[in-house]
Amino acid sequence: MENLFQVAIDGPAAAGKSTVAKIAAKTLGFVYIDTGAMYRSLTYKALKEKVNLNNGQALKELLDSTEIKLVQGVRGQKVYVDGDDVTDLIRYPEVSEHVSLVSSYEAVRAEMVDRQRKLAQSCSVVMDGRDIGTHVLPNAQVKIFLIASVEERAVRRYREELQKGRHPSMETLKESIALRDKKDMERDVSPLVKAADAVALDTTSLSIEEVVEKILHFVKEKQPS
Repeated sequence: MENLFQVAIDGPAAAGKSTVAKIAAKTLGFVYIDTGAMYRSLTYKALKEKVNLNNGQALKELLDSTEIKLVQGVRGQKVYVDGDDVTDLIRYPEVSEHVSLVSSYEAVRAEMVDRQRKLAQSCSVVMDGRDIGTHVLPNAQVKIFLIASVEERAVRRYREELQKGRHPSMETLKESIALRDKKDMERDVSPLVKAADAVALDTTSLSIEEVVEKILHFVKEKQPS
């Protein structure tokens, strides 16, 4: 247990957290944990079952009866809710629009954080989200806070949507990302904020490979020789 290593990667929406975290985890031989996918899974199920998203207690009760599994596969991570593959479904715009609200409830976050910490107790992990370094894994050996301009993040999200066959408005994406930032930073419970001991990394002008290289460098510096 004492040899377990934790890498916490935080940052706003579309900053590239999941992309670089997946590659870094694979390179290091660590397990990748996408905490955002967990909140998206609950949001997806709540929308599907028409649970009132303004009722935190109802959402907590729904979460208590929900099994969320993150499965590492050859082609990347798969997300399962109650046994059903929802990997693509949780990325739909309707889910993106409401996930910040669902993740703002204290009871929901407490349960999710408990699940996330348990996952990190059995293996070395790269975990990404918005409060990993500050709250979920406060003792992580490496903490990274990714940042990028709203414009750059909108372009990245636009490219992702095109690959899925969707054609969103660039202006709509910019507005959505800016609004998500505001909600995440202003929420009462575990707001988006850089941990005091985290390294801020501006990815605006960096390639994915360059960001991963920097993260691996930080890990190498912290790992015992």
